[in-house]
Amino acid sequence: MQEYKNNFIKLSLEAKALCFGDFVLKSGRKSPYFFNLGKINTGKALDLLGSCYASKIIESDIEFDMLFGPAYKGIPLVCATATALSRDHGVDVPFAFNRKEKKIHGEGGQTVGASLNGRILIIDDVITAGTAISESITLLDENNATATGAVIGLDRCELDKNGLSATDCFSKKNKLPILSIISIFDILDFLSLSNGSTGKIEKNQIQLIETYINNYCT
Repeated sequence: MQEYKNNFIKLSLEAKALCFGDFVLKSGRKSPYFFNLGKINTGKALDLLGSCYASKIIESDIEFDMLFGPAYKGIPLVCATATALSRDHGVDVPFAFNRKEKKIHGEGGQTVGASLNGRILIIDDVITAGTAISESITLLDENNATATGAVIGLDRCELDKNGLSATDCFSKKNKLPILSIISIFDILDFLSLSNGSTGKIEKNQIQLIETYINNYCT
């Protein structure tokens, strides 16, 4: 597993962005794990998180002119990613993010940062219904810019009620590549490989995740 994936999982565990237990998702499914990048809330953690996003982008070799972060969780993510791309990889690109509501005073408008232009890579945390990314695509279209792809932290790799991957469906519908730093399979590999140094709780977690994957994932 790539170093940035290991770093991402370790960071998520330390910050409790990745938790294990008994959770009920929006879909109504009971999940043995829950993921919330909103728990990454210190400067050091955000800096490392940005490095993980930047490493994934560079590895993917995707072409883009600027970055865009959907409000609200995408705002710190896009800032951290732009910083890491410049510092770690010498790739200095503009970035922007949106407001939930248009500003009617001052300079006005719905976006903050660089003017939307060219091929834009969207930075977000996860895809569930894909609402935030869909709204971003619409906003980019309205400004004569083009979404070239999206990068998310975690792909849960879950199948919908029709037996199709939610991420794949969104990607095909919008003709947009969706890149993820890790998937649920990476989490499973990480826990399995660290089995020798983990306790009984984590061994049980491995079994629960394996069962969940068999029931609900691609």
